[in-house]
Amino acid sequence: MAGIFTIGETKTRPGVYTRYENAGGVSLAGAVNGIGAAIIKANWGPLNQLVELDGANAVAPAFGSALTVDTITEMFTGGCSKVKAVRAGTGGTPTTISLKDDTNLVDVVTITAKYPGDRAFNVTIRDSLTNTEKRECIIYEGTTEFEKVEFTKGVAGIGEPAALVAAFANSKNFAATKVADGSKVIKAAAQSAMTAGTNPDVATAQYSTALDVLEAGKWNVLCVDTVDVAVHALVQAFIQRIYLAGAMPMACVSEPKTVDLDTRMSNAAAFNDEKMHYVLNSAYDASGNLYDGYKLAARIGGMIAAVASNTSLTHTVVSGLVSLAEPLTNSQIEKALTKGCLVLSVNANDQIWIESAINTLITPSGNQDAGWKKIRRTKTRFELMDRIVATTDPLIGKINNDSDGRATFMAAAQGVINAMIGEKKLLPGGIIYEDTNNPPAGDSAWFIIAVDDIDSIEKAYLTFKFRFSPES
Repeated sequence: MAGIFTIGETKTRPGVYTRYENAGGVSLAGAVNGIGAAIIKANWGPLNQLVELDGANAVAPAFGSALTVDTITEMFTGGCSKVKAVRAGTGGTPTTISLKDDTNLVDVVTITAKYPGDRAFNVTIRDSLTNTEKRECIIYEGTTEFEKVEFTKGVAGIGEPAALVAAFANSKNFAATKVADGSKVIKAAAQSAMTAGTNPDVATAQYSTALDVLEAGKWNVLCVDTVDVAVHALVQAFIQRIYLAGAMPMACVSEPKTVDLDTRMSNAAAFNDEKMHYVLNSAYDASGNLYDGYKLAARIGGMIAAVASNTSLTHTVVSGLVSLAEPLTNSQIEKALTKGCLVLSVNANDQIWIESAINTLITPSGNQDAGWKKIRRTKTRFELMDRIVATTDPLIGKINNDSDGRATFMAAAQGVINAMIGEKKLLPGGIIYEDTNNPPAGDSAWFIIAVDDIDSIEKAYLTFKFRFSPES
């Protein structure tokens, strides 16, 4: 006689009984850090589409370097390994040029950028330097070659206008349209300026659209290219909405030093949100460039996205910044910290660093403790939830809602807990167990995860005992 047994069960008949357990076959999800999200204004690139960039060198080809594209580069400088960016806006017109034939000087081909914006290009038409049967159409940005295509030279066959149109068929940046055949030979040109287009309109409504696009991506920290408090409010509402839907998002914003300091502190405190970060005071780099507003928020936001959850940003030096544009007094710093501000201060080596790595949560809700005020602990808690969900989600619908199935589920979650204990993110002893107040029923099971996350030493209190002379 053979059969299945459950834990604690004793069978009546003799025989061999079996049950199964998960012996560690579930793949544990790892930490996801260093992925930023950005909404920008640019004079190049697709509108309202998610573009993933894997380094600072990828920014200019995707979006150019004008307007607020530096939001992305600052996030990379802060430490992001990837940035998922959306170019916000509606409308605008593309850059264009009409090429003429060599005899009648009639328009034969129109080249039009695939994206709206005033990015400046010029066009050269010349014979190929390496193939006597070919000609080249080279599009420059300034003196830098941006794109080049070759097409068949002369009037034979379809002629040069049609050949040039065909050569641009697979271009990601430009579209060519034949207007006429003319003499079938395109007139040579030496860096002829294209007619600049116009940039799209970007207002609060366009930021709302761009935020919706970002919802499809997985990222750590969002930065926007504006100091508009109305947009900042949109960001917080968006962050809260996708958080309630299961994401673990954060955002970082700032305002310029032209805004009254107390007003900035009040605006930070008004967020009162562990997912929102507000950088208070500005600084200069070695070239005298001012870092405040969205640019400063992007730099610090990149640092928040990149830092591991077993590390604190408290007293972390902000690379590249050399002096404060707004030095604060001790009382101002203490007031700002009580308002949930990320404050920049100066260390003993005259370096700019983060005074205290906190978010804007100043009054925890009834189900929050003070740990939610700290960036490190919030990142740890978000990471734990995210990794357990990612690890256990493949089990949904694949295991039974019985003791064996629930044991399998708990073993998978416990694996994540144990991994984070080993990574010095949680204290030893963290466990998952079934919620006895909510017994399993039907297709539902309830569990409790009891863990203690680790903080950093950020305040050390030293007592010195001195005496006039040693006791005899």
